[in-house]
Amino acid sequence: MKLILALALVLTLTSCSAGGTSSNSENAYISGDGSAVVLNESERILAPTLSGETLDGTNFNSELGKITVVNVWASWCSPCRAEAPTLEEFAIKNPDIQFVGILTRDNLTSAQSFVKRFGLTYPTLIDDAVIASFRGSLPANAIPTTIVIDTKGRVAARISGQVTVSTMREVLKKVSGSEVNV
Repeated sequence: MKLILALALVLTLTSCSAGGTSSNSENAYISGDGSAVVLNESERILAPTLSGETLDGTNFNSELGKITVVNVWASWCSPCRAEAPTLEEFAIKNPDIQFVGILTRDNLTSAQSFVKRFGLTYPTLIDDAVIASFRGSLPANAIPTTIVIDTKGRVAARISGQVTVSTMREVLKKVSGSEVNV
């Protein structure tokens, strides 16, 4: 009898996991803690090419020689909604830094509403296969994730989770070597 109770308990406990399935809901993502990693110059590797169709139907090609901030987001992600105004403020006040979003696990209508709601002026790539190409260095390990590419086209930093003004300022200062506007 004790054996049967023990087996029932084990089966009950192991059936509580999500089993690796995912869906487009706020309960189906891994949330980062906002921590930042900045790589030393010697540890940086080339970032993948950032190009493709954007949410507004145009084509995007990143500019070489500019610091690029890449934000992985989805409209259903509450930390993404919370950080959107901060990213837009940085993008507007720092025109020498290129900002681009990558939409993941979302539908286009919801994403377009998100962009309109938050007044995002920077482009968003709609092919989230680009995310997988960051695997060799600092991959997107949460939604949201923000990756910073240096002027030589190398992955320099990652913020895992919601961006804050202070974290973004500090990361961009370390990557660029100078103060940024906020």
